[in-house]
Amino acid sequence: MSSPQALGFVDPALVVRELAIAPGSQVADFGCGSGFFTLECARRLGKEGGTVYALDVLPSALEAVVSQGKLQGLTNIVTKRVNLELNRGSGLPESSMDWVILKDILLQNKKKDIIVREVARVLKPGGHAIIMEWNPDESLVGPAKSLRVRPQDLRALVVVEKLAIEKELSVGGFHYAFLVKKVTL
Repeated sequence: MSSPQALGFVDPALVVRELAIAPGSQVADFGCGSGFFTLECARRLGKEGGTVYALDVLPSALEAVVSQGKLQGLTNIVTKRVNLELNRGSGLPESSMDWVILKDILLQNKKKDIIVREVARVLKPGGHAIIMEWNPDESLVGPAKSLRVRPQDLRALVVVEKLAIEKELSVGGFHYAFLVKKVTL
């Protein structure tokens, strides 16, 4: 049987395995949805300490994360209902996160700059984020091409917020992803 990534879809287990998320890390999953990345990060941190903050605007998404977390015996997840299009919308303290995960969020929101600014605000100096969006050239599945964020537009948003793109990650043909780092001044 083929892996999701081999079929062009993102496989959270493979992506998280590639990231250097250390024990004790503080991770925020912006727009966590049903928790694919939240749950994988929580498993990765295990009982080594660290917390995954699952943030979403939809109560039903947060309920799904809580339910799956309980079923899987994960006790290191904190859910919070937020609006990331507001200034300081995550409600997280400044420079408090080692990692931020942002998957398929920008295409759903008009205030992309505010969301990327919030990523930069909550990351610790030297902290990392993975920003993943639908590939604008792929059209077999996914949202309308007109909604997708082009890589060059995402690069521009990231640079404005003083985040440095370390590399592009291979996450499956339907998506592209950048590993970014908060630059210390």
